[in-house]
Amino acid sequence: MSAETSSRKGISYRVLDAMDAPHSGRILRLRLQSGEAPSVRSLKGSEMRATSPEGVQCRFRVLGFAIFGGKPSNDRFARTGRVDVHVEELDENGPIGLQWEVVPD
Repeated sequence: MSAETSSRKGISYRVLDAMDAPHSGRILRLRLQSGEAPSVRSLKGSEMRATSPEGVQCRFRVLGFAIFGGKPSNDRFARTGRVDVHVEELDENGPIGLQWEVVPD
């Protein structure tokens, strides 16, 4: 198991807010639920899996970051546990909504 895989194990997020992005994809506001906050750079391009409270799963890829509250940084993410990401859903089980649990895929 690589160092990156072992460091991502145990990380989970909760969707605090979800909305359609202006041109394509969705904007998700994520709150770190468990694990240590990864670097912001490692999130971009990563694939994740979201699970609804009813058990529906949807895979997505992080395209970038929404900067509503300012530019995301490692320090801010570690301090607040929150990050806004622009995502592309990879399957038809979405749209991802409030209270979905997100884990790295």
